Amino acid sequence: MNINISGLLRAEINAFNRDISRIRQVLTDTTELFDEIDTATQISGVHLSGESFNEEDDLRALINCPPSLVILGQSQAAKAALVNKLFNEPIYPDISAEEGEVSGWRTVRFRYGRLQTVGLTLPDQYELVDNLVAYNRPWKTLPLEDIKVRVNSDGVIEEDSNAVLDVQLSNGLLKEGLQLLVTPSTNGMSFVNMVKSCTEDVLFICLYAISSLQLSDEEVHQLSELEDNNLTIPMLFVNVGEKDAAVSPADKKPSTLTRLGLYEQLARIGFSTSVLNCGTRVAGNVNGESLNTVVECDVVEDNSQLPQKLCDFLQACLRSDQVRMATILHLVHKRSLNNFIMRAFDMQRDMMITPRRLEFARTKEQELFDTLMRLALEKQEEIKNLVSQSIKSARKTIVSLVSQYDFIGVNISDALHVSTARDLRICNGQIRELVIGRLNQEIAGKLVESVNILRESYIGTLTRCIDSLEQQDHSILGNGKSLKENHAATSALRQILKAAYQVNVQITPGNTFLRNFVDKMKQLIQSLPWHPQPKIDKAWKEKVANDMLDKLNEAKLAKHIGEQFREKLKQSHDHFTHALKQLELHHTGRLEKAEDRRQKLRKIHAPRVAKLAMESSSLRDLIMHGMPICDKEIGRGQYGVVYSCESWADVRPCAIKSVVPQDEKHMNDLALEFYYTKNVPEHDRIVALKGSVIDYQYGGGATPAVLIIMDRLQRDFYSAIKTGFCWMSRLQVAIDVVEGIRFLHSQGLVHRDIKLKNVLLSKENGKDRGKITDLGFCKPEAMMSGSIVGTPIHMAPELFSGFYDNSVDVYAFGILFWYVCSGHVRLPLHFEQCTSKDQLFISVKKGMRPEKSALFDDDCWELMSHCWDPVPSRRPLTGSVESTLYSIYSRYEDNPDMIAIKNQIPSDKKSTSGRKRQSRH
Repeated sequence: MNINISGLLRAEINAFNRDISRIRQVLTDTTELFDEIDTATQISGVHLSGESFNEEDDLRALINCPPSLVILGQSQAAKAALVNKLFNEPIYPDISAEEGEVSGWRTVRFRYGRLQTVGLTLPDQYELVDNLVAYNRPWKTLPLEDIKVRVNSDGVIEEDSNAVLDVQLSNGLLKEGLQLLVTPSTNGMSFVNMVKSCTEDVLFICLYAISSLQLSDEEVHQLSELEDNNLTIPMLFVNVGEKDAAVSPADKKPSTLTRLGLYEQLARIGFSTSVLNCGTRVAGNVNGESLNTVVECDVVEDNSQLPQKLCDFLQACLRSDQVRMATILHLVHKRSLNNFIMRAFDMQRDMMITPRRLEFARTKEQELFDTLMRLALEKQEEIKNLVSQSIKSARKTIVSLVSQYDFIGVNISDALHVSTARDLRICNGQIRELVIGRLNQEIAGKLVESVNILRESYIGTLTRCIDSLEQQDHSILGNGKSLKENHAATSALRQILKAAYQVNVQITPGNTFLRNFVDKMKQLIQSLPWHPQPKIDKAWKEKVANDMLDKLNEAKLAKHIGEQFREKLKQSHDHFTHALKQLELHHTGRLEKAEDRRQKLRKIHAPRVAKLAMESSSLRDLIMHGMPICDKEIGRGQYGVVYSCESWADVRPCAIKSVVPQDEKHMNDLALEFYYTKNVPEHDRIVALKGSVIDYQYGGGATPAVLIIMDRLQRDFYSAIKTGFCWMSRLQVAIDVVEGIRFLHSQGLVHRDIKLKNVLLSKENGKDRGKITDLGFCKPEAMMSGSIVGTPIHMAPELFSGFYDNSVDVYAFGILFWYVCSGHVRLPLHFEQCTSKDQLFISVKKGMRPEKSALFDDDCWELMSHCWDPVPSRRPLTGSVESTLYSIYSRYEDNPDMIAIKNQIPSDKKSTSGRKRQSRH
C-alpha cells in the first residue's frame, strides 16, 4: 500500500511542480516585460502596461508555498495512526486513546532530507538549541517526550510550546517536496486559530483522521466554527479505526447512527450540499473569471480506498490552487491588454480629432474675421448713426461730468482765473481727455452690442477648441514655454473679440484750413496779456465741453472708427494665424510621436503581453480540463489543421484547431488574435472559443503547438450552397451573418475576413442558422496595423492602402450576399477573367465588381451594390443592412411563387469550370 500511496502522490506532486514551474516562469517573464515596456514607453509617469502590478508579491509568495498534508483529527491517537499509515512505518509513537485526550502536543512538520534529523523551530524559522530525547539515541519512532509540550514542576506549560518539531526523513512520500504537518492540541488556542496557524504559508491539503464514523458534539462544534468564520476548508476524512467502529474515543456513548451518520453530520455543519460535495477550495471570482475549482470532500472508510482517494483529493486541492494562481496572472495580463486597447483608441481618436480641431479653429476664426471686417466696411452709415446716437445720449452725462471736474496741476485763483495761457491749454486738454474717454466708452458699448450675436456664436465653441489644443500642447510639448507662449492663439482670438472695445475717438474741429486758422488765432488772442482771461467756472467748463461735442464730424468719426476697427481686426487675425500655425507644427510633431508609440504598442508590446496571457489562460485550461484528444482531421487551412474531438471540459462535441507558430512573431500575433476572439462575449451568431491548451511537448519540445478548442458544427455556408440550399434558408443565414457582424462592431471589433467558409451552420428549432467563425483576423479598429488581410475577392479596395475601418466587413458581406442571391459558389465572371491576385486587386481598385444576374431582384442588387460602394462612407451601416434584409425576407415569405422561382437556380453540380476555381474563395 505504501508503494501505491507514495507512487501516486509523487506523480501528482511532479505534475504540480511542472505546472508551478511554468506559472513561475510566466510570472517572471511578466514582471520583466512590464518593466521593459514601462521603461521604454513611460510618459509623464503613466505606465502603458497598466496599473502597477500589485498582485506580484502575493502571487510570488503563493507560488513559493510548499504543498503540505495537514493532519487534523478526532484525537492525537487518530492523527498518529494516520501518519504511520501514510509513511507505512511507525514514525509516530503509539499513543493510547486516553493519553491522546490529554492536551499538550506540539506541531510536527515532516520534510524530506537525506539524513534523518530532528529539531525545534519557532514560527519565525529561528531554530532552538535544545536537548531533545531524539539526540541521545538512534530512533525509528519519534520519542513521545519530544512531541509533547513540556510542563514545569508547577504544571505550567513552558514558553517553547509554540515551537515546531521539525523532522527530516528520507521517505519517498516527501521526496518531491511534499510536506506533512501534524496539527497540535489547541494548547489554549481556539480550534479556528489553531487551524489558521497551521494552514498559513503552505498549500494545504487537509486530512481529518477519525476512529469512528461519527463525530462528537465537540468535534461538530469545532468544524462548525470553521464555517462560521468563513474558513471554508475541504477535508478528506480518513477512518483509521476498524471499518465497523461505532464508538468515538471522545464520546464514550455508543453510536445510534448508521454508517451515513458522518455524512449527515457534515451536511448539517455546512461542509456539503450533497453527500460527496463539501465546499470549494477558494471562493469567488474577479471580473467574471472564476478563481476556484470545486474540491469534493470525501470519506475514506477502509485502507483499500486510501491510495486512490487521497491521490484524487490532493490533485483536486493542488489544481484549485494552481487555477487560482493562473487566473490571477491572467487577470493581470487581461488588465494590461485592455489598457493597451484603450490607449490605442485614445491615440487614434487624438490623431483623428486634433487635425479636425485645428481646421475647425482656422475656419471659424476666418468666418469671424470676415464677418467683422464686412461689418466695418459695409455698415458705415450704421456706424455714423451709432456715433450720432452715442453723442446725443451721452452729451448730458459728459457735460455734467466736465462741470464737476477738478483740474489737476493748474493754478486757479480765488476769482477762478488762470494766470497763464499754458494753464488754460492744460484745462482745455483735460476737458478734451474727459470728453474723449467717456465718448469712447459710449461708442465702444454700442459697437459691442452690434457684434454681440457674433460674440455669442463664436466665443464658446471656438474658444474651448483653441484652449483644448493649447492645453494639450502645453502638457506634452510646452513644458518649457511661458504661459503667454502657450496661449498665443487664445490671446489673439480674444483680441479679435475685443476689437470693438478698442476703438479710439479722435476729436478734430473740422475739415477746412480756414476753420483751423481761425481757431488758432482765437487761442493766440486769448493768450495776449491784455486779453482778459476767462473765468474757469462751471459755465466755462460746460461751454468748452459742448463746443468740443459740436465740432465732432460724425461722418469722419465713423470712417475713422471703421479704419481703426479693421486695422485692429487684421492685426489680431494675423497674430492668430501665426499662433495657429505654430500650434499646428507642435501638434504635428506630437502626433508623429504618438503614432510611433501606437505602432510599437500594436506590433510589439501588445503581442508580447498577449503571448503571456495565452500561456496563463492555457495553463489554467490544462490544469482544469487536461489535454484534449485530437481525433480525425476535419479541415485544413493556411494557419492550422482542425481536428474533431469527442469532448473537452463541458464542450461536446468540439473542434480543435492546432496551430504551430513558425517563429516568435507568429506566436505573439496568434496570441493577440486569440485574446480578441476569446474575450468576445457569447452571442448566438458567433462561434465562441471555449479555451486553449499549449502542447509544449509537440515535435519533441522544439516548437509548441497551440490547441484552440471551439464548438463543433456540421458544415459551413459554402458547402451548404454548393450542395443545394433553399432561398429562404440562404436569406436567413445572410441575416444571421449581418447580426453577427453588427455584434462584433458593437464590441469595437472588425472581422476582416467575412466569407462563405467562415460562416458555420447549426440547427435551431428545426431551422438552419448561421454563426460567424474564424476570428483569426478579428481586431479592435484601434489596434489594426493596416496589414493587408482577408480573402482576395472579398477585400475592399481601401484594404490595399492600409487605411480602413469596419466598413470593410460591409463590403465583404456585399460579395457574400452576391453568392446568396446567385445560389452557387462559382466565381463571378468578372473575377474569373483575372489570372492572378495582383490583377484582381488592380481591377477591384479600378471599380470591378460582380455582375448582375437576371435572377437578382432590384432590392437585392441595390443592397449588395451599396455594400460594395468604393467610397467607405457611402456604404450602409449594418443596422440598415439588417433592416433591409428583414424587409426582403418578409416580402418573399408573403409570396410563395417568388420563392419557387428562386429555388430553381441550378446547383454547382452542373458546372465544371467553377469547381476548378473554388480555391479562390
